[in-house]
Amino acid sequence: MGAFRHGGRLREAMAAFPDAPRPWLDLSTGINPEPWSGQRAPADALRRLPDPRELAELETIAARAFGVADPGRVVATSGAEAALRLLPGLIGGGEVALLAPIYGGHAESWAASSPSLVTSPEDPRAVAADVLVLVNPNNPDGRRIDRDTLAALAAERSDAGRWTVVDESFGEVAPELGVAELEIDRLAILRSFGKFYGLPGARLGFLIGNKVFAQEFRALLGDWPIGADALALGIEAYADAAWRGRTRAWLATQAGAVDTVLAKAGLKPLGGCDLFRWVETPDAHGLFTQLCARGILTRPFADRPDRLRLGLPSRNDFNRFERDIHAVTS
Repeated sequence: MGAFRHGGRLREAMAAFPDAPRPWLDLSTGINPEPWSGQRAPADALRRLPDPRELAELETIAARAFGVADPGRVVATSGAEAALRLLPGLIGGGEVALLAPIYGGHAESWAASSPSLVTSPEDPRAVAADVLVLVNPNNPDGRRIDRDTLAALAAERSDAGRWTVVDESFGEVAPELGVAELEIDRLAILRSFGKFYGLPGARLGFLIGNKVFAQEFRALLGDWPIGADALALGIEAYADAAWRGRTRAWLATQAGAVDTVLAKAGLKPLGGCDLFRWVETPDAHGLFTQLCARGILTRPFADRPDRLRLGLPSRNDFNRFERDIHAVTS
């Protein structure tokens, strides 16, 4: 099953487990189960090309939400995934280190550079790398690097002519870790709209860099990097600071409730962030299969048979989650 490569492979799971109860509960991704509920683009916006002024408006509003003073440093893309796939062509060409474990898309993007997998930024291979890529907070294990440490690391590397790529796709639930407001010459930051706002199908993300690099990246994308729905949703959602605050608080509470259920079931939460939990269990692949048989999709890892990642259930789905976790572990 493709579940070993990415979360969200619901159709594959449904085909593999045709007798599982419907509807399925997809906990295989770290996506907010209670999304922002704003309006999509009106019909007339879908009948014309996106307006460059709307793109500039989105980037300005997003910059404010990210704490970035100059919106010229913020470039909208069709998801953080699209941005990370383009980075090797712009800043590659030397030694690359990935801070592992790491989201598989980064490993795929940099595969041609034969990157070193390191577990600490202090590893000599990371220190010497022309490009160091990390996720903060990390996917899949939730590892955190505090802001001051990361800022000092990026500044030191930049002064030495080395790039640091920081994927903050889960950064909305850990704003205290963010470095987007820092204009360090060789620092590139990725942000995702879909995870925190619960709308991954909108395909909206951002690259944040120094102004010259941002201009080069924007030119690479062309005049219409995102569609009308992404524009409409992003403009309203990033302006809604009150919703952002309420949602952060609810996600933290819900993550705590999930940890309680897991602990009672004998599953050890080792980490994660407020959008997903990282669990240790001796037979994670067996637990994955049992949950699939009950119509619950989680995220296993081919190289870590003792680890499982679970997203958060919504308020309405929590009782089912609790019941089924108990059923497969008792």
